[in-house]
Amino acid sequence: MLDTYLTSLTSFVSRDSTTTQAQQVQQSPYGYTPTFAVCILFLTLFGVSSFVHLCQAIAYRKWFFLYTAVFAGLIELAGWSGRIWSSENVDNGNAFLIQIVCTIIAPTPLLAANFVILARIIRKLGDSYSRLGPRLYSRIFLSCDLVALVVQGGGGGIASGNNIPRAQLNLRKTFMRYWQEFVFQLIVMICYMTLATEYFWRFSRQRPVRRATEIEMRKPAVINDRLQLLIYALMFNTGCLFIRAIYRTIELADGFDGKVIQTQWLFNFFDATMVVFAMYTFNLAHPGRLLDEDDNSSFAEMESSSTELNISYPIDSYSNTKV
Repeated sequence: MLDTYLTSLTSFVSRDSTTTQAQQVQQSPYGYTPTFAVCILFLTLFGVSSFVHLCQAIAYRKWFFLYTAVFAGLIELAGWSGRIWSSENVDNGNAFLIQIVCTIIAPTPLLAANFVILARIIRKLGDSYSRLGPRLYSRIFLSCDLVALVVQGGGGGIASGNNIPRAQLNLRKTFMRYWQEFVFQLIVMICYMTLATEYFWRFSRQRPVRRATEIEMRKPAVINDRLQLLIYALMFNTGCLFIRAIYRTIELADGFDGKVIQTQWLFNFFDATMVVFAMYTFNLAHPGRLLDEDDNSSFAEMESSSTELNISYPIDSYSNTKV
């Protein structure tokens, strides 16, 4: 009799515990409970990369990395700290607010580093092949990046609000669908990638957009091994951030009650992992080591270190060049 009673009591407690856990997951703003070990992993990865970027920025005197890569890493650290907090207290509104805002806006400063690096590559190789001058690249795309940062930050705050009146629900959905889903940032990235692709295509085929300057004619540009590696790193970095932006667009279009946002491994791979790849790419292929912006060596010296992709030629006449 006593054994039967204890067995029934144990079964009831177990069932009650299971029901409570299910209710917690159902009430979770994530649709799941963030895994503590995964949060620690990404917190460590972002922390190491951010510290290395800080040291590299100081060592190579590339100060723009402080407000791009380092700043992005710090925001990611804040976001993943919020997710760790949520793993212990999943229904905490402040933790959810921190993580959603920070993980949404964190890669935006990192993308700005790509704009600056491309502008400096163009300045080194010559802007006669570019639709825009190096300064315009920095000004236009950095301005767009700043707009995206403000919009994403504001949208993330609205999205995470827990006490929004039902009458404002459609406003939130509209804002998130047309702005917060990264449409604007995707358009900016597509324009940036198109212009960059055209530049390198024209450069490799000697098809300038405008007449070459006297310096370019006297000392033609060359892509050496180090600069080639930096260009590949820039392409890979941009590709990772582009994949992540597409994922966020799909996620937010699916809605906050959709399956995409409530699937943890999708976020971990297409968001967090892509940003980790992007950050570590410039740790390994840092412009401070690969891009010599004060290169005063002779053309012969540059030519000796070039590879099969190296290009060295005089631009004798723009009028005889096919555009």
